[in-house]
Amino acid sequence: MSKSTRILVTGAGGFIGHHLVKRLRGEGYWVRGVDLKHPEYETTDANEFEILDLRKFEDSLVAVRGDIEQVYNLAADMGGIGFITAKHAEIARNNILINAHMLEAGRLQGVDRFLFSSSACVYAQSKQKDAQVTPLREEDAFPADPEPGYGWEKLYAEQLCKYYWQDYGFETRIVRFHNVYGPMGTYEGGKRLPPRSFAR
Repeated sequence: MSKSTRILVTGAGGFIGHHLVKRLRGEGYWVRGVDLKHPEYETTDANEFEILDLRKFEDSLVAVRGDIEQVYNLAADMGGIGFITAKHAEIARNNILINAHMLEAGRLQGVDRFLFSSSACVYAQSKQKDAQVTPLREEDAFPADPEPGYGWEKLYAEQLCKYYWQDYGFETRIVRFHNVYGPMGTYEGGKRLPPRSFAR
């Protein structure tokens, strides 16, 4: 990847997105950050940071304007286990809109590569509850029995990424995050992303 590559990080006000922006900027890349909120604990390192609602297609188009070459799509309605187990419709609706809009906006604007941030919640619930489970593999997401709401929408968005590459030649990648925590993470109050082992 050339140092002149222009990168968009969505969810850049969140824990993972904020650290990713800092890493990419530290490596010399030009980065636009987008989120519904600014980072909570320190100012962003992004060259540009915009407050946009990616549930709206017009905001997604604004996010990828200006020769953006790569998108790291980390934006999601997410919180601790209490939130994702209680708000299935809200999470599924919001995240499906964000992911579908960002894929289409990226395709229309000629983005070269698109990375989608998925979750370990896509794995069968039985594999998530057994502490002695064997190490998970990609194919272990099927047959599908993900967590309700959040897990299902992540699994659907993974498939949508594959369809965009298959049908349009739009290069997509998928990562599945597991326990995510560290410096500048939120552990108390409201929506949060604590280690899943703490939450259970």
